[in-house]
Amino acid sequence: MSKNGKHTELNRIDALLASVTEEMLGGEFETEADSQGLRVERILLDLIRPDPIQPRRMLPDDIHHAFHNNQLTPSNALREMVRKAQVTARQHGRPFSNVMDLITNEDHAESASYSPEESLLRELLTLALTIRDDGQVNPLTVVDVSQGVSFQFRIETGERRYWASWLLRDFVPDYHGDGMVPCIIVPPDTASPFRQAKENTARSGLSAIALARQAALLLLAVHDYELPEYAVNNDFYRQALDLHLRGKPKASVQILAAMGGISKMRFSQIKALLGLADEAMELADLYQIEEKKLRYVLNLEPTYHAEMVRQIIDYRLTSKQVRELCDPKVESTESQLDTFDKATLRVARLLRKDTHSSGDEIARALLSTDDADMARLRIQRFQTLLSEAEKWIDDHV
Repeated sequence: MSKNGKHTELNRIDALLASVTEEMLGGEFETEADSQGLRVERILLDLIRPDPIQPRRMLPDDIHHAFHNNQLTPSNALREMVRKAQVTARQHGRPFSNVMDLITNEDHAESASYSPEESLLRELLTLALTIRDDGQVNPLTVVDVSQGVSFQFRIETGERRYWASWLLRDFVPDYHGDGMVPCIIVPPDTASPFRQAKENTARSGLSAIALARQAALLLLAVHDYELPEYAVNNDFYRQALDLHLRGKPKASVQILAAMGGISKMRFSQIKALLGLADEAMELADLYQIEEKKLRYVLNLEPTYHAEMVRQIIDYRLTSKQVRELCDPKVESTESQLDTFDKATLRVARLLRKDTHSSGDEIARALLSTDDADMARLRIQRFQTLLSEAEKWIDDHV
């Protein structure tokens, strides 16, 4: 297919996908798809797999890699996710034994502060029950990656609907579906990271880290890098740190539009987040930390990134507080602080800020990673540290 022919085909597919609404059901939708030369079929869930380099991560990082390395089936991946949600829920005093218990506990939903694992599971369950009651309105978009007689389809858009369908099939009692989902089948030569990006940015809840991965994929694509069909680590996305939009005016317009119509400056700020250390990226993605907070973490040495992100999460730091803790320009205005190490300065700055955290919240945060004895030891050490600081002030001021 020529470049012009392929471009025309992409435009036709984009136009069709953009027109998919809740009113486009059944025969009418299939007729329009057929007129565009696309296949619309109901496909067995077992033949579909998510895109391993999709910027929006639906599964926690460890489960994501185990699943895409064929160490977990879709059903087992969901079981691992449910188990993680059960652990965090139990730590916060709201245990559940099966996913349907989350529906019976809905009355407390508004007042509770759910962990990321609990929130994701609740969202998927809500979507699963909507599919059960109303049917799946919007089809998945999948790429036909079949080889020979082995049928296989890779999701381009609609991964959340995919996992909700698996949850409905394996975890919701008394469901008797046929295990099939409606799909628009896109030919392999017209698959597009730009179409995927447009759907991602049109949805709510896309984290800053997911946006950074999205920016990386688009940059790599326009610079003719081959996008793999297997799970990758963060170093793959970090290749984009050395790429730019200069000299590519047409690609620049396409990328910025696919990213939601952002400016070049905003695009650079998002891309820079790829410089965060691996653990910091995972935490920031899981807890949806905003870019305006993470940009200051980049001023620190990579070995301190994860610890700083944990402080952002545990103490609910504002972007101003993060800047004061991390920005070397702020430190340079106080030359008398040069003799103190960074850890001491961070503690001092944290004490100067008015925190909204309560004692029980701090206790729960400690217990999320430590047992009770270790948590008590940490508190005692900090109390001793503060007592020594107070005594020094009494003796010297």
